[in-house]
Amino acid sequence: MRISRPSWVVLSFAVILFMVAVSLLRCNGTGCSWAKDTDARGLSRHRATCKLYQKSSTLATEKRRERRTKEIIKAVAPHRLTQNLAPLAPIRFTSDKRPKPIAHYESIKVFKSHVPKSIDLASANRSGTSDFTTSWQDPDVEMEDAATQGLEDYGIPEPGLSSHPSRIFMPRNFEDLLPADEDINVSGFPVHHPSLALGIQDPPQGRIRRVILTLRDTLQTAFNAVGLSRLYPRRPSFEPDKFIPSSLLARSSPVANSVTHDAQGSVLSPGVCEPPYPFANMTIYRLMTWMNSGSHQKSQTEVMRLVTDVIQAEGFNAKDLDGFSVRRCLRALDNDRSKETFTFPDDWVETDVQIEIPTKSRDDDSRTFNITGFHYRPLVAVIRAAFADVQANSFHISPFKRLWKDPLDNHEERIYDELYTSDAWLQAQDDLQRQPKERGCSLERVVAGLMLFSDATHLANFGTAKAWPLYLYFGNLSKYIRAAPTSGACHLVGFLPSLPDSIKDIFSSLPRITKSGIAALNAHCRRELFHSCWNILLDAEFLHAYRHGIVLQCPDGIFRRVFPRIFTYSADYPEKVLIATIKDMGSCPCPRCHMPKASFNLLGLFSDMQDRIAKLRVYSLARVTEAREFIYGRGHTVNGSKVQTILGEGSWVPTMNVFVEKLGPLGFDAFRMLVVDFMHECELGTWKALFTHLIRLLYALPGGDDLVAQLDNRFRHVPTYGNGVIRRFTNNTSEMKKLAARDFEDILQARLFTSCCAMPVFEGLFPPEHDVIVQSLLYRFAHWHALAKLRMHSETTLSVLDQTFKRLSRQLRKFGDFTCTAFTTMELPKEKAARERKTARERSGLANPVAEGGNRKAKKFNLSTYKFHAMGDYVRSIRLFGTTDSFTTQIGELAHRALKAFYPLTNKLDTPAQLAKHERRRRVLRRVAEAANTSNTSERQAPIDFSAELRDHHYISKLNRNNPIHIFRFLQQHNDDPAVAGFIPKLKDHILYRLRGLDISYCDHTFTHDERNTVIIPDSKIYSVQTMQVHYTTYDLRREYDVINPRTHSDIMVLSGETKPHHPYWYARVLGIYHMDVWLRTENSMKMHHIEVLYVRWLGPLIGHRSGFNCARLPQVAFIDESDHDAFGFLNPSQVIRSAHLIPAFVSGHGTTYLRHGKSFARQGDESDDWEAYYVGIFMDRDMMMHYTHYGIGHPIAVRELIRDCANAAELADNSSHLQDENDEDEVIPYSDNNSEEGESDEDETEDKSDDEEFDDLDPECGEMEEEEEEEEEDDHLSF
Repeated sequence: MRISRPSWVVLSFAVILFMVAVSLLRCNGTGCSWAKDTDARGLSRHRATCKLYQKSSTLATEKRRERRTKEIIKAVAPHRLTQNLAPLAPIRFTSDKRPKPIAHYESIKVFKSHVPKSIDLASANRSGTSDFTTSWQDPDVEMEDAATQGLEDYGIPEPGLSSHPSRIFMPRNFEDLLPADEDINVSGFPVHHPSLALGIQDPPQGRIRRVILTLRDTLQTAFNAVGLSRLYPRRPSFEPDKFIPSSLLARSSPVANSVTHDAQGSVLSPGVCEPPYPFANMTIYRLMTWMNSGSHQKSQTEVMRLVTDVIQAEGFNAKDLDGFSVRRCLRALDNDRSKETFTFPDDWVETDVQIEIPTKSRDDDSRTFNITGFHYRPLVAVIRAAFADVQANSFHISPFKRLWKDPLDNHEERIYDELYTSDAWLQAQDDLQRQPKERGCSLERVVAGLMLFSDATHLANFGTAKAWPLYLYFGNLSKYIRAAPTSGACHLVGFLPSLPDSIKDIFSSLPRITKSGIAALNAHCRRELFHSCWNILLDAEFLHAYRHGIVLQCPDGIFRRVFPRIFTYSADYPEKVLIATIKDMGSCPCPRCHMPKASFNLLGLFSDMQDRIAKLRVYSLARVTEAREFIYGRGHTVNGSKVQTILGEGSWVPTMNVFVEKLGPLGFDAFRMLVVDFMHECELGTWKALFTHLIRLLYALPGGDDLVAQLDNRFRHVPTYGNGVIRRFTNNTSEMKKLAARDFEDILQARLFTSCCAMPVFEGLFPPEHDVIVQSLLYRFAHWHALAKLRMHSETTLSVLDQTFKRLSRQLRKFGDFTCTAFTTMELPKEKAARERKTARERSGLANPVAEGGNRKAKKFNLSTYKFHAMGDYVRSIRLFGTTDSFTTQIGELAHRALKAFYPLTNKLDTPAQLAKHERRRRVLRRVAEAANTSNTSERQAPIDFSAELRDHHYISKLNRNNPIHIFRFLQQHNDDPAVAGFIPKLKDHILYRLRGLDISYCDHTFTHDERNTVIIPDSKIYSVQTMQVHYTTYDLRREYDVINPRTHSDIMVLSGETKPHHPYWYARVLGIYHMDVWLRTENSMKMHHIEVLYVRWLGPLIGHRSGFNCARLPQVAFIDESDHDAFGFLNPSQVIRSAHLIPAFVSGHGTTYLRHGKSFARQGDESDDWEAYYVGIFMDRDMMMHYTHYGIGHPIAVRELIRDCANAAELADNSSHLQDENDEDEVIPYSDNNSEEGESDEDETEDKSDDEEFDDLDPECGEMEEEEEEEEEDDHLSF
């Protein structure tokens, strides 16, 4: 059919219109093929969910911004850029350490890569002109019931006026990770959450998706959500965490009755009577329990506990107290003689200890000296009682390896945390299975892991009262339980006696005895007494159990043969030398190896690390036996030349080591058990020595007194952090008055005296060439300190710990050889006073014991000490026994609190006996209470269930409406304050972003006037609260929380919102915590929402400041300039990761660069200015440090991936900057190693020259030596 020309024209035009219409309804996203014949609303719905369109839109926005930026740069004269943009530009530090503005073009080039896109050229992009000094009023919508007149006073333009586009400072969304039940130990939660102390129940079969069975009946669980798995070398028969199905457990037999006896008739699994034992009725029982529990000082809390737990308790009857006598009841508790009496097998025993005193005569025999009052509990009896205790339900009797498959790249590696996952326990279990079985016994053989601790302590602040307790912990129990002082996991097993003063009468009566001879004999007798006590503790029953085991009924009702094994003995150095029977600070002072003290300055070198393994300490039994023959049989003195020649090298003493004598033939290594002591050897040892010498150096500088005063002032301005993590430094820190280990830890982190706080505090106090070295040294020490304290290590973090130790060792030698030798340092005033007091005490026997005054003595930095040497043993100790928090002496120090609470209740006579009596009272009452709880609860208890508070990401009291804020009145009160400029429009924009579910890709989205008008805040009221709790999962899968308080702890960290960030986090200061009811008006309805918001002041990184583990510098940030629209804004609380610790960069001083002078809502109290810059405290705690690495097992995968990407970007930036650094004009500090002068052989030098060599090159930007390629690659995983 022929079509006429007009019809053809019409048809063609219709086709063209159709094609145009179809093209208008395409997505237009790069790679998106969506095209539909629908209306514009359908297209909008598609684009809201199309990732390809959003990506294209974001890229197009970036291109438009770049084009606008280039046009602005071309249009604006250079002098106008420099003059008008100075207040807006970020800052960098130059050689004079003062913040200075940089050219605006540089801010476009550099600052853009560090700070979100919404910061750079914000004013220029909005105004579209070259006049950057003109402030811009933010748009907003009409408020309900508000007149349009005067709205511009609140940053709200009048309706109908044109408004510029709005930008949002939007971080990435943070999704918290809740650990699975099998990853959680309920004891790890804060004690003030009583709802968490729940029982444990077998989970459903679906929890274990896969089991790998190999030879030797090995069992491996499936990798869980965070990638953790357990590998049991032998199939376990009992699993306390209850997440392995019972069908997969090994079959054991037989099941026992409630009370059984061994062949000798002794009780194997003692039962405990229920309340009111041992009293007549429940009323007296409750009253006596209250008296013997809680605090010995009955405070208001204790009185309330009396009312609720005793008077108002069920069964309380006042008539039962007729004829009541406290003394009679205590007598019944101490020694019940009734028919129902029950003797606990682990009751206290008192005995005498005898030692032999040599007489220096061949003809006379040694004198026997008797020391009375050794109170102890038999070790086997304590083991029996522990396995019958309710805590035995949490015992791990089958060791396993904990494996981790990293979800980022699926590589597998070993995890070290608990003692029962360590190499030592796995080896002990393997050795136990290899030894022949007992004749006629087919019971399963398991290990009871013993962990010992002893330390003398003062019982009162005044006087000489002291005790020397011996504690026993079971490594079968999780360290998170053992570390809790109130958990009952600590077993007090003895009070070691001291030499009485009367022994000096015997010393004085010996012929031809000198003063030095008396001192040597006194030390010898002290060693003899200590090992004589242990000779009693390691009795025949314990040795039989060690060799043959003891048959015990375990919590699952099954008999097993339990073999006690001593794994660790935690003690300070004076007790270590007692245990190891070596001289205190002799020529070979290390209790674990034979390395001579002269080679300690080779710390961290290859030869040093090799000698630690090659020269492990082995007991010289023959030499000690021969030396004792000369002393006791031939009349030689203890410190005589003949005896010293016989003992030879090794710093041995003529005391028979009872651990070697009794347990050595059974394969026990008495020196390996002497683990490193982090508290005494590091926090009170190496760090204290380093900090003290830094103070000496400040005094040695010109104007030293003023520098030390400035240091003390800076420490007082270090903000607190967390719940006692870092406390306020009120006293003069340099004087170190009554500082405990945690105080030195605070200084170092500023939580050890570790160097995180020390870095900003010491910055700029030394001359520039030495300041670089000191800053790097403090950073390396803080980094090593944080790694050494980790509660969960992987093979990777152990490798990083080893490399960090080597870097720290080099920095310590450089500090000693360059900085310390450049000044003549003298002892501190406090040291001088202590020396004079000591001299006065030594002359107390004279007629006039007055100390002579004098000048201060010279003091040098000494690296050749045992405590520095011990830093090289941490990696090996962690592999053998688990992480350091498992055997730190701090656990034992916490146990001292109970003794110090008992002491005021005694009559101060025969203190050990009375302390033992009070300990028994509490132990008996605790077991009676546990017996009652066990009988009243079923065998299967409820599964673990987090409270809603801990499951939620954060907690803000929504019911608290005691502090309503009327928005308009609030703005009137802060009129002309830049901190609240645009408060209402920013709030409405934030609400719309939240309620519409927009993500970071919409940071450039502009809301129209009508859209903002859909948000209605009833009565224009918001509600302010004081605090917010932020809950988070730590790297070691604990659930913790931070408290955010705008007045005290206001700094927070969120994920960076940049497309390609160079730093994984943004930082902000919380100015207010609010919640409100909001009505959102839609087309057909009105819906109310409850919104929680934070009003914050943002901080951005400084230009040109390099930070990270490679550079040995902390990240540095500063506030965003007030002229930037995004300097203040609202934040979703769910985006907060943790609280942050921002330490003032004291060298930059105060200023008003970013906020005009005067009071402001953004400042505290009467402050009228701010610190110009802050350092980010990345070493505040273990979890905080792991947030700057991508090895935090419990951290969300998205966060770890972002950290890894930042580390890779930083590695590329560091590599590209090396060429520029080589041509830097700054002075390079020469440094050479003098190790050859210390006696290291040429053969060692040539054998490992690449490892022992000290480099002469110094990176002037980072203040750190250039490392070897292999070490840089290892540490690059932890840098950005």
